Amino acid sequence: MEREAVRTPPVRRSRPDGFVELQELMPDLLVDIRYAGSNNFTGAPVPGYQSGRLLLSRAAAEALAAVQQSLVSVGLGCKVFDAYRPQRAVDHFLAWTRGADDAALKQQYYPQLEKADLFRLGYLVSNSSHSRGSTVDLTLIDQVSGKELDMGTVFDFFDERSRADSLHVSAQQRANRCLLRSLMGSHGFLPLAEEWWHFTLQDEPWPDTLFDFV
Repeated sequence: MEREAVRTPPVRRSRPDGFVELQELMPDLLVDIRYAGSNNFTGAPVPGYQSGRLLLSRAAAEALAAVQQSLVSVGLGCKVFDAYRPQRAVDHFLAWTRGADDAALKQQYYPQLEKADLFRLGYLVSNSSHSRGSTVDLTLIDQVSGKELDMGTVFDFFDERSRADSLHVSAQQRANRCLLRSLMGSHGFLPLAEEWWHFTLQDEPWPDTLFDFV
């Protein structure tokens, strides 16, 4: 869920200097680019993700690398689901909400809601911070096994239980969320209260521009 300002920022379709590929900057980073395949709430690859790359502003990527480095000593690491999101992907999400429901996807990602309500309720937005290039969706993993720490819900679960401070998850799950939030905050990222996995660099370089390059 992202509650953005009503004003629509300009959309820039060329890639500026200052974006980097996460896998090049952080070769040991575990990634699971959900929107590049079918393992996401739409059930299909999303336009704009065909390259299989994760991009971020250099400032956000370097801050994320510092988070990853800080986790080494405690045997943990980062697993990234999404970073820069082209505006065409955001537009696709809006179009997707107008289609028919898939019962299995609904049960997995939004069991208490109708897909047509996801924009109205703010779970999806037309101006996503991801399209500004300094927002990342991630979780924590055990370095040895690669297993995700239990955060209480899956990524992109559209429900109150995904709130970072939800009381509808266990104490250990809340502690895991708190650890992620603390680590990201200590390296300059701001959390989104409604999604435990979503963080935006506070000093993002393009706060007023949406991008749509691939």
